[in-house]
Amino acid sequence: MSARSIMDPHPLVLHPGDHIRTAARYVMENRYRRLPVVDDEGRYIGVFGVNCLLRLILPHAVIMERGLESVNFSRENIADLYHRYCENSDKEIALCMDKEDVVTVGPDTPLLEAVLILYRTKASLPVVDPETGKLVGVISYWDLGEKVLAEGGKDDAEC
Repeated sequence: MSARSIMDPHPLVLHPGDHIRTAARYVMENRYRRLPVVDDEGRYIGVFGVNCLLRLILPHAVIMERGLESVNFSRENIADLYHRYCENSDKEIALCMDKEDVVTVGPDTPLLEAVLILYRTKASLPVVDPETGKLVGVISYWDLGEKVLAEGGKDDAEC
């Protein structure tokens, strides 16, 4: 068996021109940690994740290089965080999508190798065709869990 057997072949995807507001809605409605980003031809180019959203609501003094180590003196509230989110919500996701350091697998990656990589990366795993660079699926913990539990039937009586 291979990664193809546990992937979702029709994942929700984003495009670099999509707005932060759209990506945030997808992330929150579906409780995703990250979503794959593809170009107009379906080629995989990176991921947009919740860390981008967190980075956008933090004060610049915290996230800049050599920024503040702690903000325990701050008295900000949810409205302040929302204001910073709104300042960025109409910007394109290319502003902060991850293009590097994202591990991918091919559709023919052996099953156990794909599961090990999923475990190590702690986030959904893009499945990319090595010849075309196109995203062909995504493996999430939910996809894997559903398939593993379905193997035992409806009631897990065989365990």
